[in-house]
Amino acid sequence: MTTAPTAPAPPPGPHASSPPTAPPGARKSSGAAPGGRFVARAAAATAVLTAVGSFLGLMRDQTIAHLFGAGSDTDAFLVSWTVPEFAATILIEDAMALVLVPAFSLALSRRAAGRTGDRPAGEAAATDRATDHGAAEDPVRALLAATLPRLLLALACAAGTVALLAPLLVHALAPGLADPELAVFCTRMTALTVLGFGTAGYFSAALRAHRSFVPPATIYVAYNLTIITTVLLLHGQWGVRAAALGVAAGSLAMVLAQLPAFLRHLPVRAPRERRRRGARAPRAATLVAGTVLAPVAVFALSRQSQVLVERFLASSLPPGAISHLNYAQKVAQLPMTFSLLLCTVTFPLVARAMADGRTEQARQRVERDLLLAALVVLLGTAYVIAYAPQLIEVLFQRGAFDASDTAATASVMRVYALGLLGHSLAGALVRPFFSTGRPTWYPAGAMAVGLLLTVVAGALATPYWGVHGIAAANAAGITTTALLLLRGLRTRILPIRVRRVTAGLGRLVPAATAAGAAGWAAAPLIDGPLLTALAGGLVVPAVFTVAALAVRAPEVATLFTAVTRRFRHVR
Repeated sequence: MTTAPTAPAPPPGPHASSPPTAPPGARKSSGAAPGGRFVARAAAATAVLTAVGSFLGLMRDQTIAHLFGAGSDTDAFLVSWTVPEFAATILIEDAMALVLVPAFSLALSRRAAGRTGDRPAGEAAATDRATDHGAAEDPVRALLAATLPRLLLALACAAGTVALLAPLLVHALAPGLADPELAVFCTRMTALTVLGFGTAGYFSAALRAHRSFVPPATIYVAYNLTIITTVLLLHGQWGVRAAALGVAAGSLAMVLAQLPAFLRHLPVRAPRERRRRGARAPRAATLVAGTVLAPVAVFALSRQSQVLVERFLASSLPPGAISHLNYAQKVAQLPMTFSLLLCTVTFPLVARAMADGRTEQARQRVERDLLLAALVVLLGTAYVIAYAPQLIEVLFQRGAFDASDTAATASVMRVYALGLLGHSLAGALVRPFFSTGRPTWYPAGAMAVGLLLTVVAGALATPYWGVHGIAAANAAGITTTALLLLRGLRTRILPIRVRRVTAGLGRLVPAATAAGAAGWAAAPLIDGPLLTALAGGLVVPAVFTVAALAVRAPEVATLFTAVTRRFRHVR
């Protein structure tokens, strides 16, 4: 959006023989990352609110499934839901956060340097020149003024363009759709989420960089509550159109949920004496310039394009195929969502460490986060595969969603779950790539390779295996992307120890396989889907823990020790 001087210097190469030395501007007080207790509290608060939001998301899907089933109407609505899915990925979960969290982290680092008199290496001359031009203002407020107004204008224009081109989008996304007119109407409603999600994503990134994690974690609670309320109130008059209206209103609720905290941390109006006509944007604005924004946007678009591929291929299958695939993904992705919670909390810390030159600390944090994310997602994958039919029956089988829909959705979910580790690792690995403030196209290239594999494999498999072929192609594509990102991170950005990470994965995968097999074998022994699913919540973690300890996976022992220590401390 704006251009500025060069970005901060890149970290030392991966082959350095000793840990890099922090530059003179690296501070141990204001610049140092918070301790483990802060991270634990922030992660716990985020986990609780995310769990509530996810639960409400399931209630939202249950409500839609109960009222409208899995047929042509829901297929039309889900095609329109492609817009908010893209908007959420680009404007909340990926691109906005990957650009703005490092930008605000750098601005905060420069603010701290100015207050203590220590300036990061290479910035003394730039700061002196800025002072000579009358621009010695707060870097955070300057970044806000340089980016937020332009962003809001761009988002409003983008939302209007999507609404205008809705007929073309529907035809391109699902040419074989049974009711394209309904999909066009719903798409025009959901186009408003581009503005709402973009604003909410900006607020979330700025607040997380300020180490305020609770307000951003509430956005999906507000979003899903708004959708559920709207659908229940208006479905009799509007039908499935009420869901589209609820999605649009929910995006506004996301903004309102964060607005008070945003205004506390980042007042929109700067003090009068600091507003100078000749003031220029801070160096942190480089991180939102086109050269850095473009690769992030292309990566996010490529990642979310997997959904386009899936729905395009599924639109030629019998009615309900898109719905079955959608419900399967919504449930299966829950373990991935929780596995990335820690990465969400630590990403601002990694970005701040990179801005302050503490590369070794960033490396250790990233390695630890990768293995903990893998532990959580593999445990969830084992449970999802073992108890897929029971989960879908408990969550969705009521009203218009019948037993045949349950069977079809559960079988697709088991195949889709095979790619959850790849999804989780890709989400965790991409963050360090964009923490340095330097433009890099490697993540977009890795995602393009995975997307190409998804397209080719899906086109070849769909005529033979239907939605199962689509789910398998998704798993193959994202796993390939994760492997490429793991290799590229070590050679290009951060000297992580790939062998250590892969060795940890090599211990966790067999443990998850054993847990999934045990759960699958135990599922038929208990009557009733709810009791079976609850029993699985005990069987799978128990077998996973025993198997992981048997193969000496240190991540499980470390996590168990941390939990028991916290429990003793609470008592």
